[in-house]
Amino acid sequence: MVKVLVGHKGSGKTKMMIDLANQQVEKASGSVIFINKNSRLTTDLNYRIRVVCMEEYAQITDSDEYIGFIYGIISSDHDIETIYIDSILKFSNFSLGDLPKFLERLDGISKVHGMDFVVSLSADPEEMIGVDFGKYEVLNQ
Repeated sequence: MVKVLVGHKGSGKTKMMIDLANQQVEKASGSVIFINKNSRLTTDLNYRIRVVCMEEYAQITDSDEYIGFIYGIISSDHDIETIYIDSILKFSNFSLGDLPKFLERLDGISKVHGMDFVVSLSADPEEMIGVDFGKYEVLNQ
């Protein structure tokens, strides 16, 4: 399942995502992954959460490469329960127009691999043309 946190910058999405990840890892039997733009949040997350800092992978430049990167993470750990993706729209060369296809692909990966994704989106729902929010659980509304 794909779950989303939607709202403008500064609306508390990252804090909520950190809290969700920290709560989940306490009862998780599998792995919890947190993908962030940089290492700024590392100390806020439980030490059992694998933090992936995208600034270390600057060669990943678009949504297709990002999906490939996610497949690489999944192939290296078959016990993943949830992957948290913070601020995907801050990622280089990633636009609102990429969102519908990206979320659909995450949904497909989720179904095939039996895992969840939690994605934060720094925009208002009205700006996300083409995203069917009926298909995803919106956590902050």
